Amino acid sequence: MQNKSSEQNDLLAARILDAIRLAEIRRKPHFVGFLDERETVRTKNLLRRESFVNAQFWGGFSEAERVVFGAFPEFMAPDATVFPVTALTVEFRKQDRLTHRDFLGALLHTGLERSSLGDILTEEGRAVIFCRREVSGFLCSQVEKIGGVGVRITEGAQEPLPAAHRFADFSAVIASARLDCVTAAAVGTSREKAAAMIRARLVELNHEEEASPSADVHEGDILSVRGEGRYVIDRLGPLTKKGRLGIAGRKYV
Repeated sequence: MQNKSSEQNDLLAARILDAIRLAEIRRKPHFVGFLDERETVRTKNLLRRESFVNAQFWGGFSEAERVVFGAFPEFMAPDATVFPVTALTVEFRKQDRLTHRDFLGALLHTGLERSSLGDILTEEGRAVIFCRREVSGFLCSQVEKIGGVGVRITEGAQEPLPAAHRFADFSAVIASARLDCVTAAAVGTSREKAAAMIRARLVELNHEEEASPSADVHEGDILSVRGEGRYVIDRLGPLTKKGRLGIAGRKYV
């Protein structure tokens, strides 16, 4: 019997392959998503196995984490402007502190599927929501409160957008670029405890579970540790005089 994760992977693969097939048969683009980061990684792996290159991922802006997959017929170059993705601006009083969680909870409470919603960027007095175009009118007309606060939602968004992420820097000196060493440095724990977390499948490397403490980590990798947070590894090196490795990165806050 398949576990839930395997079933979800099979369903995602079926949807992606169906979009590719329909793009060729109907000679127009077909779209799946919004996909989260793990689904995007698995979709890219599937595309490599299928040798399908006429595809694009787009979430409304270049740094988007949640993206829509687009399969394009072979005669048509992938084009971000045809994706069914739009931006909405939410305005509210600056003294009302609304968080990403407030927005996501309120939007899902309307009955929308998570796959209809992309990234949600927040700042004082304003948020920008990326969503599927087919739900934008509903959100503009039906959502009047977020977290108990009165809001006004309109189509479009002005640059610059609110910051997609905020980070706290960290640095350390470690024995090697093994996953247990990097995890220990990022989280601020011992290598032994980090290895136990990895074996317990509490650690993801580039959005995939990694159960081997000895797995290699590279610059640019993203580390997710359940209950601790998510980290970007910016630099590995140089070696110290004692042969140890410098590391620097950022924690999402």
